[in-house]
Amino acid sequence: MKQQNLKTWFKSGSPWVWMTGGGVSIAVIMTIGLLMLIAVRGLGHFWPADVLEADYQVPGQPAQVVAGEVVEAEEVPRARLAASGLPVDADGGEFMTRELLKVGNRELFGADFNWVVGEWLANPRKPESLVVFERREWGNFYGYLLGVKESGRLVAEGEGAWKELLSRIERVAGLHEQLAQLERADIGRVNHALERLRLKERGLELGGDLDADAQADLAAERAQWGVRYRELESQLVVLQQEFNRDSVLVRTADGREEEITLGKVVRAYQPNAMGLGEKFGFYFAKLWEFVSDEPREANTEGGIFPAIFGTVMMTLIMAVLVTPFGVLAAIYLREYAKQGPLTRVIRIAVNNLAGVPAIVYGVFGLGFFVYVLGGSIDRLLFAEALPAPTFGTPGLLWASLTLAILAVPVVIVATEEGLARIPRALREGSLALGATKAETLWKVVLPMASPAMMTGLILAVARAAGEVAPLMLVGVVKLAPSLPVDGNYPYLHLDQKIMHLGFHIYDVGFQSPNVEAARPLVYATALLLVLVIALLNLSAVYIRNRLREKYKALDH
Repeated sequence: MKQQNLKTWFKSGSPWVWMTGGGVSIAVIMTIGLLMLIAVRGLGHFWPADVLEADYQVPGQPAQVVAGEVVEAEEVPRARLAASGLPVDADGGEFMTRELLKVGNRELFGADFNWVVGEWLANPRKPESLVVFERREWGNFYGYLLGVKESGRLVAEGEGAWKELLSRIERVAGLHEQLAQLERADIGRVNHALERLRLKERGLELGGDLDADAQADLAAERAQWGVRYRELESQLVVLQQEFNRDSVLVRTADGREEEITLGKVVRAYQPNAMGLGEKFGFYFAKLWEFVSDEPREANTEGGIFPAIFGTVMMTLIMAVLVTPFGVLAAIYLREYAKQGPLTRVIRIAVNNLAGVPAIVYGVFGLGFFVYVLGGSIDRLLFAEALPAPTFGTPGLLWASLTLAILAVPVVIVATEEGLARIPRALREGSLALGATKAETLWKVVLPMASPAMMTGLILAVARAAGEVAPLMLVGVVKLAPSLPVDGNYPYLHLDQKIMHLGFHIYDVGFQSPNVEAARPLVYATALLLVLVIALLNLSAVYIRNRLREKYKALDH
């Protein structure tokens, strides 16, 4: 009886329903778990951890004082520590504790991180007066504040030095913004204008039109820009002197004294003295810096805004390029092409293109878009700039076009399936009422197929936004802090190289000289890339749902 019931249960298909439901549940749980792991590992990096100070006594060596943030702790076999050359006593337990400290002070210790044996740490303490200096270069510096100097003269020490330090760091931050504005915007505008004058002069020379009057006009305009450049240069010198005016005296945990120029300091804080509210404020300030600032220290410090901007800009340009070509190809294959062997071969080829490895598209983009098409554009339109390439080098436009070629098969297939779902009776009814085929296509068929087009665009964005391999060949670089959009004509610089979140993850994770410092940023950037792609997809899903609701009545 039980065997009969089991056979009936299998024949009903319930086991397969449970299996598929279980598979979906496992996939959802694994996805959520992966996102949680990335979020915890990445977002925890920005929390102001307490700084531990302790006496470190290696057997047979003089005792020393160490200070740093405890990044990781693990149990390791005693024999493994002995094999690494440490003077480990053979007597004792099988395992010992090993802790990874972020000790900073790279110019003194040679590295930001150091492994210590936990059993050799004595008298652990967390002094509230210990200061963390986050620097623009060379990572963090840990020490005790002794005094503040202005132009080499001591202006504050003791208890009043901390408030003086904070006010002067705020002053330096304002000067840093002024310097950035002066160097990139104002001086950059002058350099851009001078370069355009040089190219204009070269173009007139190539065309045989560089007469005395033209040379005089160019010289007069160049002289005006030269005067402006000298004015800005004098302002720059004054600002740099003010920027590097102040410094601090600091004593490290082991007693050494150092002087740090405040122009090299981003912020200073005392994590051991901070309350919970202050730590949360610091945490969100660091998060904002991460998404709004440019990178520092070989991409292991600072923010990743140029990479966010480059990813979004490239994806949007790709979407603008891929949608019309994909939709037009699908319309031709479904509405106009004669359905026969040739059309079927074309559909098979389109489907196969969706499975071509991405790096192949990168090689094609480099060979055709950059060298052939870009080189031709340079010879036709930018001859005055040669031999320096303008479009004959990897850049934003070629990266977007390469991604468009990669994603166009997805848009074609999704759009064609949407066109196939529209009842033939609607087309015939529109034609019977006197509409032309083009009017029927434009006013009846395409609006009803628009949700399918958006589905194809969603799939294209999901695939293209996370690609890395082809972009390494056609325009994405390790560091490009200047955005492709600025106030200089033509405002959108499609020939400029960009940063990308996917390549940033690869570079920080596998090419960084400071592996321990880069590891949490890999998780944080990966989480941000997922969020950016999700935001782009959700925007497209919202538009698709609106279109679906709008044309639902026609579908019935």
